[in-house]
Amino acid sequence: MTEDHNNRPWHPFAVGGEAYRRSSGPRKAVVEQFELFIGILGFWALVLLVVTVWLELTGQPALWWALGLAAVLVAIAGVWALRRKVLRGHTHDAEM
Repeated sequence: MTEDHNNRPWHPFAVGGEAYRRSSGPRKAVVEQFELFIGILGFWALVLLVVTVWLELTGQPALWWALGLAAVLVAIAGVWALRRKVLRGHTHDAEM
């Protein structure tokens, strides 16, 4: 850490890490949209988890619910990876 990081006042609702704080305004807005989408997907993952567990406990078929849960979890992982790329400023042009 550099010295100016030590002088920054502590904020209980600080969002993101150092990469987030260094980002430009438009990039922060995009990252916040990703976080909102991750939250929505997380809500549905929780709903699907509860339904899947309930169906398993009651002996009903739960395969499609479990596959839906797996798809939502894969989507969360994908959006999280995109969020990290946007936050760090990676582009496909820079990789060539």
